[in-house]
Amino acid sequence: MVNKSHGTTENPVQANLRYNVDAKTADKICSYNRHFAEYSGYFTSSKSYLEALRTADGPLTYYDSVSGKPLFIAPIGRTTESFFEESNYHGWPSFRDEEVVWENVRILKNSGETVSTGGTHLGHNLPDKKGNRYCINLVSISGNPTTA
Repeated sequence: MVNKSHGTTENPVQANLRYNVDAKTADKICSYNRHFAEYSGYFTSSKSYLEALRTADGPLTYYDSVSGKPLFIAPIGRTTESFFEESNYHGWPSFRDEEVVWENVRILKNSGETVSTGGTHLGHNLPDKKGNRYCINLVSISGNPTTA
């Protein structure tokens, strides 16, 4: 990734990120990081995220914490319970190929790093016997949707 005006992104993370995630942690992970992650299980500490997941009337859309572009829509092809169980087992929200908004997400070939097209570090692809599994930092996908 090429450095931009704010680390690997053009801008810092949005103000007022969803799910009460910590903006300082989000900015560090999203824009000034290529390898590290929020701590395992961080997403389970967000009561507002767990409530949104529990009460969703269908799949949730997850937005880039910097640009607000949609990155993932989940669960698709599985239940909310199975999405949560897999995510909880691995420690991070875990998405499958059919849940990725490919026009806004890229996987770096040499490292498996998962990034937004705007340069936001999202997490890593850690394939398993079911296929590609994208372990993604909640702080990276807690943006608010943009209207543009």
